[in-house]
Formats: sequence, C-alpha cells, structure tokens
Amino acid sequence: MAGSSNSKLANRILIGLVIGIVAALVSLAIGQASPAFLAGARTFSTQVLDPIGQIFLRMLFFVVIPLVFASLATGVVQLGRLDKLGPLAGRTFTFFFLNMAVGVALGLLMMNVLRPGDHLDVESKTRLMAEFGGAAEKHVTASTTRPAMNLPTVVDMFMPKNLFGAFVGQQRNVLGDVLPLILFAILVGAVGTQLAEERRKKLQEALELVSDLMTGIVHFALRIAPYAVPAMIYSVIIKVGLDILIALGVFVLGCGGILLFHLFVSMSVFLKIWTKRSPLQFFKDIKAVLVTAFSTSSSNASLPTALSVCKETLGVSPSTAGFVIPLGTTMNMSGTALYEGCVVLFVAQVFGVDLSFAQQITLLLLSVLSAVAVAGIPGGSLPLIAGLLATFGIPPAGIGIVLGADRILDMMRTMTNVGCDTVTAVIVDEQVKKAESAAAARAA
Repeated sequence: MAGSSNSKLANRILIGLVIGIVAALVSLAIGQASPAFLAGARTFSTQVLDPIGQIFLRMLFFVVIPLVFASLATGVVQLGRLDKLGPLAGRTFTFFFLNMAVGVALGLLMMNVLRPGDHLDVESKTRLMAEFGGAAEKHVTASTTRPAMNLPTVVDMFMPKNLFGAFVGQQRNVLGDVLPLILFAILVGAVGTQLAEERRKKLQEALELVSDLMTGIVHFALRIAPYAVPAMIYSVIIKVGLDILIALGVFVLGCGGILLFHLFVSMSVFLKIWTKRSPLQFFKDIKAVLVTAFSTSSSNASLPTALSVCKETLGVSPSTAGFVIPLGTTMNMSGTALYEGCVVLFVAQVFGVDLSFAQQITLLLLSVLSAVAVAGIPGGSLPLIAGLLATFGIPPAGIGIVLGADRILDMMRTMTNVGCDTVTAVIVDEQVKKAESAAAARAA
C-alpha cells in the first residue's frame, strides 16, 4: 500500500514538473511578442509562486538539524558493542564504505568533466543568484575567502569551540554548520553502544522517535511537492530562461549514466577482484531484485526479494544474507551517496561556487556519512543535501532547481543501492567462508 502511495506521489510530482515546464515555455513564447506579459509573469512568480516553493523548502530545512543528529546517532547505537562486532560486521562495513566512496568519487569525476552547471551563461547565473536572495552573494563570497584546507582548519570545521552555536546558526535565514553535528552524533552513538543493554535500547528508542517525528514532517512537506515543484520550476525558467533546462537535462543524463556505470561496471570489478563469479551471470541472477527496486523506488520493498535471491539463487549463507541485506537496506546507500555529491557539485556550478579538490574530498566523506542517515522515503535525502549545500557556502534553496530531477532519478539510485547490497553480501560471504576454511585448516 505504501509503495502504491509513493508511486502515486512520484507521478503527481512528475506531472507537476511537466506542467510547470510547459507553462513556462508558453509564457516565454508569449513574452517574445509581449514584454509586458513577461514582466507580469515574473512579478507573479515572485509574489505568488516563490512563497509556495519556499513553504515546501523551509519545511525540509526545519528538520535538517534534528534529523541528521538522530539518524546518524541511531545508526551507530544500533550496532551494539563496537568492540564485539566481529569479522562479519567488520567486512560488511568495510565494503559498505568502499562501494559508497567509489560511487561518490565517480559522480564527482563525472560532474567535473561534464560540468552541467556551466551551461548557464554569466548573465543567467547572476539572475539566478539574485533570485535566491541577497544571501547568495554572501555565500559565494564566503566560499572564496575561506582559509586554506589544512589540519588546523579541518579541526576547526569539525570541532568548533561553540558546538551548539555552530550548527544552530546565528541568523534566521541561514542554516547552521552540519559538520560539527555529524561528529557529535557519531560520538553520542559510539558512547551509547557502551551503555548497559537496557539503557542502550532506551537511547536507541528515543533517537528513533525523534527520527520518526522528523520523517513525519518530511511526509507533510512531500504532500505539498506536487504543487511546489511546478511553481518553482516555472519561476526559475521564466526568470532565468531555457539555459536552466539545458543544464538540468545534462545533469539528469550524466547522473543517470554514472549511476548505471557504478552498478554494472564498478560492481563487476568488485566481483572480479573478491569473488570467482561471472559478473554477467550475477546480474542475470539478480534481475528480479533490480526490477523490484526500480519499479518500487523502495529499498525496504525490495528486501524480501533480495533475501530470497541471495539465499536461493546466489547461494549466500543464511547468516550472512540475514545480516548484510537488512543492514544494507538502511546503511549501504551507494546510489544515494553518489547522487548527493552530484547535486551539491551541480548546484555549486550553477551558482558559480568553485569547490577546491580538498573541499571535494570532504564532500565525498560527508556524502557517504549523510547517505547512511537518509530516511527510506521519497525525498528523504533532500534535508541532508540542504545541509551539505550550506556547509560549502552554497544557497540551500538551490535544491529547488533539481527537485523534479530528484523524482526522475529516484528509481535509478534505489536500484543502485539494492544492487550494491547484493554484491556486498556475495563478497562478504565468500570472504567469511575463506577465513573459516583457513581457520579450520590451521586447527587441523
């Protein structure tokens, strides 16, 4: 039922996106003959449509701080005792991190080569920055005047003297810094694993309650999305012009292509290096899993199929499949991490914010960490992407540009997430079996 509801919501958002684009194109065409009409359309967008979009965006901004903290801390707490995770968990988390990091690296490489945000001319970028408020110029200026990336700077970024002041922020119209919050959440979760079992469960339940509440607010926001998306895309196109559509189209094609490349090429390399399986046969075997993930856009909905295929078709031991696949459903978000990095870099390019190599390495790590905290619902990554944008001095409202594309790419990144889970399960299972065989040989 939930899957059907999510599908209907996605369809409504896509329909809204098309309506907004068509209406904007018609308005631009009329505006060619009647400049007064175009001026009126832009005024209408500013006075009526922009506030509708802002209601949606600011509901997402509301939940950034509590959702990032609760989700990350919960993810660490639920691991149990950090010192007793064992070989299975150690291998699982190593490959989770590895395939997410590789995915983000590929996404950033594609964005640096393709540079879809550069399809806007200087005049369009100037109009776009002005449209997103006077704070945009301040963000761009701040990003160019930051100190050099070195060890003292990194320490200050992650561990400011005033923790709460850093992530709460000093201005009502600017999101606070998410980096210290991420570190603080990890520390709270790590200490929570050391508590007595009863107290650890209470902490986990409290954090999950906060996460559920914030996810509920995101659900409320998503109900507005079918109306906010056409309003925002119409407003952006009518003010910036067709260049933004071209840039968005290049972004969608590039991001979709690199998601497929990571799933079918990167994971084939993983299988070749750490297993004896044929990648071609492997992807034939998990076809049902990929189709389920693509059609439902839900890792949770794909869980039963993934477990069944791993155990019955791929021959993964029940203990490994039962550990890796459910955990991967919530923590191994390879496609989501890749997408987050691409969105941040795309919006940075659109606004003319140049991220250095060191900043992009930081973005890679933060995309991996934040992807783990993403709620398993449509649009669940949007609040975290907003936080990442603010971290790098990019106007968070810029996510409005890619909102329609987020729905289009959701199916593809879910398929990548689930496909990478099954690859990890196969690799970990073979590694554990080899270790057990070696231990048995030594004992003999």
